[in-house]
Amino acid sequence: MSCCAPGAEMALDLVNAGSVLPSSQEIRLASRSLGDDLRQTDLSVPTVHCAACIQAIETALGKLDQVESARVNLSTKRVAVRWRGNQVPPFVAALGRLGYEAHLFDPEVDNKDKTLSELIRAVAVAGFAAGNIMLLSVSVWSGAEGATRDLFHWVSALIAIPPLAFAGGIFFRSAWNALRHGRMNMDVPIAVGVSLAYAMSLYETINHGDHAYFDASVSLLFFLLIGRTLDHVMRERARTAVKGLSQLAARGAMVLRGDGARDYLPVGEIELGMLLLIAAGERIPVDGKIFQGASDLDCSLVSGESTPRNVAPGEAVQAGVLNLTGPLTIEATAAAKDSFLAEMVRLMEAAEGGRARYRRIADRVSALYAPVVHLTAFVTFLGWMAATGDWHRAITIAIAVLIITCPCALGLAVPIVQVVAARRLFENGIMVKDGSAMERLATIDTAVFDKTGTLTLGKPRLVNASSLDPAMLAIAADMAAHSRHPFSKAIAGFAAPGGQHKFDAVTEQPGFGIEAAAAGSTWRLGRRGGWKARTGREGRHGYGGTVLTKDGIIVATFDFEDALRVDARAAIDQLHNAGMCVEMLSGDTAKACAEVADGLGVDDFVPGLLPSGKVERIERLARDGHKVLMVGDGLNDTPALSAAHVSIAPATAADIGRNAADFVFLRESLLAVPLAVDVSRKAGSLIRQNITIAIVYNAVAVPIAILGHVTPLIAAVAMSASSLLVVGNAMRLQGFATGASSAIARQDRPARAGALAQSS
Repeated sequence: MSCCAPGAEMALDLVNAGSVLPSSQEIRLASRSLGDDLRQTDLSVPTVHCAACIQAIETALGKLDQVESARVNLSTKRVAVRWRGNQVPPFVAALGRLGYEAHLFDPEVDNKDKTLSELIRAVAVAGFAAGNIMLLSVSVWSGAEGATRDLFHWVSALIAIPPLAFAGGIFFRSAWNALRHGRMNMDVPIAVGVSLAYAMSLYETINHGDHAYFDASVSLLFFLLIGRTLDHVMRERARTAVKGLSQLAARGAMVLRGDGARDYLPVGEIELGMLLLIAAGERIPVDGKIFQGASDLDCSLVSGESTPRNVAPGEAVQAGVLNLTGPLTIEATAAAKDSFLAEMVRLMEAAEGGRARYRRIADRVSALYAPVVHLTAFVTFLGWMAATGDWHRAITIAIAVLIITCPCALGLAVPIVQVVAARRLFENGIMVKDGSAMERLATIDTAVFDKTGTLTLGKPRLVNASSLDPAMLAIAADMAAHSRHPFSKAIAGFAAPGGQHKFDAVTEQPGFGIEAAAAGSTWRLGRRGGWKARTGREGRHGYGGTVLTKDGIIVATFDFEDALRVDARAAIDQLHNAGMCVEMLSGDTAKACAEVADGLGVDDFVPGLLPSGKVERIERLARDGHKVLMVGDGLNDTPALSAAHVSIAPATAADIGRNAADFVFLRESLLAVPLAVDVSRKAGSLIRQNITIAIVYNAVAVPIAILGHVTPLIAAVAMSASSLLVVGNAMRLQGFATGASSAIARQDRPARAGALAQSS
């Protein structure tokens, strides 16, 4: 099986042919800003083939001025170019000079699979021809001689022409395009081997030879195409999640203009600040906040929960979420390319594009394939000519060497595991940025968690409401309704509908609390000491210190506790079982941290930390030889996420925190953390196994072929079998069961059952 991309067509030389290239303005508009004057442009390169192509593209683009990096994703046929400056680098023209057709990525066009049908037709033609030629070969092997044998050979030669022209065209076009642009790829030796096998067989037929290898040349194409088709199907299966996410994107939305007019705009033309009308049953096209209306939303894409979420004006909504019950007017807060859904798609596509250590090794070896295999075959030919003087035997053995030495198994060893692993994690609500993150996660020995918003949900709840004076609680609740502070939200939940108390004035002083005037009295709700209140009792749950005062006298004290994230204790237990030490870092008080640490079984905690303190703690652990995993969500966790060996953040984290993290989990359950560790470790094991399989195959097969014990037909079968063995070994990850994944599955079933019951 070739590791080259299937269905590659001859690329157009865009520069020499004078094809219309996208303008600099079009490229700039299609690119997205990454901050700090850094931009990224995504190009579709449908003729990218293999590791040699990846190296050629990344090297050529990396040499351009202002280009920071270029990364090729073989499965998606995309090149992500990061660049700086006001002038757009000529990367499209540079690709054209290499012989690669390139254009700006368009999801509507480039997400469609145009290759599978061509491969299936090619397999059918090659298989039909190979079967008929095999039948004729049986007669020759059975003893047909003279004119009968020559007739069978001539018929075989004619039957072989259509598969060579049609099915072999996939390899010939790719090889010719590479050679005419001064490059080598893995299709060159395949094209040479097939052509030599047919030419030698035709020579034998013309000269009434006893043996011809038409069956070998056509069967070689048949086996190569079977392997290539399976490879393509495997990659498409791995991309199903990405394509499914892309299909969740709305095509456009109705825009409400300032003069009351309504226009339908494609999603790409929606700008920040536009008011969008979303009817029931429509998906939200871009990130935004609700301007008007109330409805129920299916947020399973974001949270993994099937239960609809009630929303009202002022609440944030994400692209791809389905509006279920009522019409909404939302204000766009991000363009489509910067939305939550687009970010998820980019994370999934980046999972295979990462250059982990194992993948870099495999890529370097695969890139050396073409020159090494040609040299090996040529030396084998010279050696057999010198030893026997039989050019026929020498060239037959050289052809077998050309075929059997294809490093397809090595080329597939790493990416196929990374793709399957990324898909497995995505099915459990975990997004991966790149394969190197999985490799790093497999090596960690210490897990460090932020407290608020990570181990806890960051949603305080009032725990002493039953012991408070109902009148004082009602006043505090009516005051709290004027604030968005988490503690205020917890108190406001106890307010009566419509509110019972009318205040003359209400003001909020950030960091201190709310002040209200009513009937000549001054009411204040906020932290103890913030308003110079008189002393009172301390809270019992670490969040004590929020008080209600009347004219400076404390009349009520409120105790809060933060709910633990779902399965936090189970997640930490599983990390302990995996041999890891678990720490907690927080800016909260020692008392609040101790309660959470004791409840979850955390080994150690450090309270009262500023963001710089968290970074210092992680760096200290690294200096002590530990590989640290950081799990955090807040803006203040971003430096620590970047400093850690590998990092994970929940989807509820701040945007900058999600961008800094290597993994993002979409559901509330912390079991995502041990699951990511388990899958990453298993993926690392399978990668090592695949590389071993590829090395052992070449170490055994190549010497046997050089010694002349392998025919071209057997070489084709052996090469395809090694590739299929690597793919099959990677697929074992699909059936890999962990305690975390089983618990997540059990957690999802009741929610989905409840949603079905509600709908029925």
